[in-house]
Amino acid sequence: MTVEVNNESGFAVDEAEFAALARFVMDEMRLHPLTELAIVLVDIPAMTELHVTWMDEPGPTDVLSFPMDELRPGPADGQAEPGLLGDVVLCPEVAAQQAAVSGHSTIEELLLLTTHGILHLLGYDHAEPAEEKEMFALQRRLLLTFLAGR
Repeated sequence: MTVEVNNESGFAVDEAEFAALARFVMDEMRLHPLTELAIVLVDIPAMTELHVTWMDEPGPTDVLSFPMDELRPGPADGQAEPGLLGDVVLCPEVAAQQAAVSGHSTIEELLLLTTHGILHLLGYDHAEPAEEKEMFALQRRLLLTFLAGR
């Protein structure tokens, strides 16, 4: 799996950790080994522009997901087709604010948001209570399993 991490935010992160998390999540979701993903960290002005342009919402947000080939998790007995999963765009400054409120580190928040963004790329959503329960439980399991293994 190819994961490209581009940090354009000025916030110091271990890009290798984000790539490792993404590969772990993609593997757990049974994506094809040739699947590609990009993770981009941006500052508030860049995230604000993306949020306004693509979501028609004011101000910055924490994470945006831009799917490419509309890939879905692979079947239980196999893998999905290869392709471009898409882009996950993170804003560390917004994540830092959320982390302070939640009582954990900014890096932990960014890893959570990365997992969340990848699940959105795979078609998961949280608009309805049942969807939210499923997505957030999966997100929690994936992130905790990854963190336990590092």
